[in-house]
Amino acid sequence: MKILVCISHVPDTTSKINFTDSDTKFDTNGVQFVINPNDEFGLTRAMWFKEKQGASVDVVNVGGPETEPTLRKALAIGADNAIRVNTEATDGLYVAKQLTKVVQDGGYDLVIAGRESIDYNGGMVPGMIAALTGANFVNTCIGLEIEGDTATAIREIDGGKETSTTKLPLVVGGQKGLVEESDLRIPNMRGIMMARKKPLTVIDPVEAGQETKAVQFEKPAPKGDVKLVSPDNIQELIDLLHNEAKAI
Repeated sequence: MKILVCISHVPDTTSKINFTDSDTKFDTNGVQFVINPNDEFGLTRAMWFKEKQGASVDVVNVGGPETEPTLRKALAIGADNAIRVNTEATDGLYVAKQLTKVVQDGGYDLVIAGRESIDYNGGMVPGMIAALTGANFVNTCIGLEIEGDTATAIREIDGGKETSTTKLPLVVGGQKGLVEESDLRIPNMRGIMMARKKPLTVIDPVEAGQETKAVQFEKPAPKGDVKLVSPDNIQELIDLLHNEAKAI
């Protein structure tokens, strides 16, 4: 079984976020970048298939040279090969078209992507890849087993879980639950050294128009002042919740 794991290069959630050029560009100075958490759950599950079923695992990213340390980390975790599509990842459909070409050229049986990245939070790329390749699709996936060419997937739905079976090829939008957080892997020294020798192939992007672009970024409004209400004055609290907070 050939598995492709899509890796997004995203800012660590503890990084301080700023913008430049009149709030039209993200300021990367001093920002630590990591593997997108939803993608990391998928990568860890792919490692399970590699170790238990002998699957081969490739990772792919759409981005510039600055994303290669993130791909190298994925290789250190255990992926066999890495592919970087040499273009900026902005529009979701544009990214999906680049990844679709990689999927088609590689003949992958299973594509695992995060259900969304934590920077743009678009949540559209996995479904677009499935539509463009004609593969089956399971989103918000929190459990996955493969037997032969049949996949059994568990996905999160409103109020519960849904279990379904489908055939490969399959695209999965994974998230927390696909593996437990305690199962996530930290690269050891041996993995880091081996990653330096593993192939990282850079390919040119396909021609595809970018349908959307970021016009301006804006930080959330700062929190307002805290108002303290005496526990003896319940009516004042009710008035504030009703008229100011609009909570009741």
